[in-house]
Amino acid sequence: MQIPLSALPMSLSWDVPPAGCRSDGAGSLLVDAPARTDLFVDPAGGEPSLGAPRLLGTPPDGDFQLRARIGVRFAAAYDAGTLLVWAGERSWAKLCYERSPQGVPMVVSVVTRDVSDDANGVEVPDGEPIRLRVSRLGPAWAFHAGVDGSRWSLVRYFRLGDPAAPVRVGFEAQSPTGEGCRVSFDDVAFVPERLTDLRGGA
Repeated sequence: MQIPLSALPMSLSWDVPPAGCRSDGAGSLLVDAPARTDLFVDPAGGEPSLGAPRLLGTPPDGDFQLRARIGVRFAAAYDAGTLLVWAGERSWAKLCYERSPQGVPMVVSVVTRDVSDDANGVEVPDGEPIRLRVSRLGPAWAFHAGVDGSRWSLVRYFRLGDPAAPVRVGFEAQSPTGEGCRVSFDDVAFVPERLTDLRGGA
């Protein structure tokens, strides 16, 4: 099923469907993640967890920035809403607004190159929605987080894999240990321009 969002230059479709989804057709989504759904390849071993709902589309060629304000109705550890870069089941990266096991919302990034590399970022103690941004810079990617959309903090700067490999980008919702959660993505925007200030906060 395709989900049109006029804020984006590409159509989106579900690789894994959610428990429920609503869209205004412009720049907002509401996604319900089913119980015990995750997107993670544990570096300690075991079967990959790839059952979290993900909504993806193929961006135009060239550099760009994809951003959204994300809110999560947190209930259990690791409930999260994410921006996702997807090149395959063992090649992907996500920038998450996630509940820690201690009950504190925080920014988390995961880069998967065969196995996942998981890193915690800043805490968001009040649990208010936060803005996340994914940027493509030639063969590299950058993850940023911010509060008001004018100042951004670098979370991660990385190369995912073969820069010539096709990628899709979009949204993911998850509830690995819980009974499900609701994630809102609003103020979705796509800027077809190269990010000019990687570390300075713009």
